[in-house]
Amino acid sequence: MSTAKKSSLELFRLRKTLNALANKEGSHTELITIYVPPGKQISDAVNLLREEYGTASNIKSNVTRKNVLDAIVKVQQKLKLFKDPGEKGIVIFAGALPQEGGGPGTERMETYVIVPPEPIKIFLYRCDSRFHTEHLQEMLREKETYGILLVDASDATIATLQGKKLDIVRQMYSGVTGKTRAGGQSARRYERLREMQLNEYFHRIGEHANDIFLPIDTLKGIILAGPGPTKYDFQKGDYINYQLKNKILDVVDTAYVEEQGVKEVVEKAPEIMRKVRYIEEKELMQKFLYEVGHDTGLITYGEVEVRRALEAGAVKTLLLSEGLDLYRVTIKCSACGYTEQHTVKNVDLPAFEQGLSGKPCPKCTAPSLTIEEKTDIVDDLAQIAEYSSTDVEVISSETEEGLMLKNAFGGIAAVLRFKQQN
Repeated sequence: MSTAKKSSLELFRLRKTLNALANKEGSHTELITIYVPPGKQISDAVNLLREEYGTASNIKSNVTRKNVLDAIVKVQQKLKLFKDPGEKGIVIFAGALPQEGGGPGTERMETYVIVPPEPIKIFLYRCDSRFHTEHLQEMLREKETYGILLVDASDATIATLQGKKLDIVRQMYSGVTGKTRAGGQSARRYERLREMQLNEYFHRIGEHANDIFLPIDTLKGIILAGPGPTKYDFQKGDYINYQLKNKILDVVDTAYVEEQGVKEVVEKAPEIMRKVRYIEEKELMQKFLYEVGHDTGLITYGEVEVRRALEAGAVKTLLLSEGLDLYRVTIKCSACGYTEQHTVKNVDLPAFEQGLSGKPCPKCTAPSLTIEEKTDIVDDLAQIAEYSSTDVEVISSETEEGLMLKNAFGGIAAVLRFKQQN
């Protein structure tokens, strides 16, 4: 699955995992990162790790040597679970990490296996004080392809932009004669001839644009640009396939048409690209707000109500704010097995856990309550949603509607398949 096909939930989860890994730091140079690309033999990676194990055996510090050797062994064990790296490759992170609030001596071995969102192209091994996530994070930025089409009366340029990768695919010259200032009948004939040349030139641009853009499965949209009004004349006509015409996101003024003009578009492109997801999010939220405004009974919001609707299989679309900072915490009595769940703000988790110390179990009264599990609220609700084939959309807080979801509806809302019975 390409990143362009991934849901907002999958991208949210992957981005969150990578951000967490990027922020982890080892006490010393003892965190292992390995990227194994498709086509590479697993045995090659295992052999490389065997060599690194021999090198690491010479580390002078007993603690660092032990942690590095243990991490290498963990990675080898994970790799041996795979016959091959698959179509996209495998990325493994392993190392002894200090626990939250602890310093040296609190380290615990942690291992993470990630299937990349796109095929990786590098065979990489690093032993460092941090995990090297930058190659995966760059892939998230490259999830969509945008077409760039610059047009004026003399030249045209067609390019593609995927993340930071810019390709100028085709440049062409119009062959259209310049405008004349001469008057009379000859000037009108000259102008008609020029219009015919311009029309033929526009058709040539359209054919090349169709050949270049239509085969791109990940094409998210096209940015039409150029100096002067010619680009608008091109846009008005039926020169490109209707599917591509519907993908024109914005028309941008530039001073140039060739490579310099493409660079002008690239500078303006990030804002245009952000608008695409904003538009999608706005449409989702406007549908929700329509149901709210017309009191159709087909919406609900708030964690308790949404959770109940999810468990009843009544939710069509689950809307979750990216700004939620809540955890679903399961506490358990080690004496009698009693469990209960709470939703706790991330910032309140330490105080919540401290408050369990000495607190009697509601069932057996033994002071044996501890946190058994804590899950991000987005993952917790999304897991329930998966059982009933509910669409899950993670909404940013960067639009007016996204802020409304977070502030007015608690960041948790749902559009329902049917009205619920009270």
